[in-house]
Amino acid sequence: MPDDETNRNGHPLHPLHPFPPPAPAAALRVVVADDNPVVRAGLTALLSGRPDITVVAEAADGRQACEAAQQHRPDVVLLDVRMPGVDGLSALPYLVGIAPVMMLTYSGESEIVREALRRGAGGYLVHGEFTADQLVTAVRDVRQGRAHFTPTAADALLAQLREQGRGSASAHVTGRPNSPVSPPDSRISAQTLSQLQPNVGQSSSGTPDRSRFQLSTREVEIMDHIASGMNNQQIAATCFISEKTVKNHINRIFAKLHSANRSEATAKWLGLG
Repeated sequence: MPDDETNRNGHPLHPLHPFPPPAPAAALRVVVADDNPVVRAGLTALLSGRPDITVVAEAADGRQACEAAQQHRPDVVLLDVRMPGVDGLSALPYLVGIAPVMMLTYSGESEIVREALRRGAGGYLVHGEFTADQLVTAVRDVRQGRAHFTPTAADALLAQLREQGRGSASAHVTGRPNSPVSPPDSRISAQTLSQLQPNVGQSSSGTPDRSRFQLSTREVEIMDHIASGMNNQQIAATCFISEKTVKNHINRIFAKLHSANRSEATAKWLGLG
């Protein structure tokens, strides 16, 4: 009598499940490179909290990032720009030969964004311009060759495309540009940019118009924390920056709001002054 209830290895098969269940998908493996230990810890905790992502290594500079990528062969590398020793831009050409690289940094200068893209970065996110969920989505997408850019980086990219357009009558700007500064297989769409565009400085019914203060995205975030009653230490921990950087931002905020102290700035920010 033929044995229809066993597989070729002799193991019994359940009649309702003739084939073994598929193996669970392997977690997306990430290397986080940033010279700020607080930022590294925050990113690692955020990403490792997702069931399909695991941080396999952290690095404090470009050299460590290259060594970690060589050892662990990750699926994605998150890379800061300014780091001691070997910086992110210097390490980038080597890293992109191992895995897709997403720039994740406070450096939003146009020249740096363009150079990072020229060297093969698969996306560029500036701290303070994305949410935790948007970061996770960007990490997942960059592995598939889908590029993500926060507004500061997108502006730099669009400026580059406009310059090329002025230099060539045949140049066209589309939803999916194909330009020398774009990394291979990257896809940039209006939808992608709009998903990462924060709702900052918008006026609506019942809320004060804050756009007149012309605060940057980071300054808006810090001013909101000030208005909520946070001190400098709490703001620094929440934003993953140093207290000195917080103080520098606050000085600029006070100047833009023409305020001498937190109470006066908060009153104007909330539309009470």
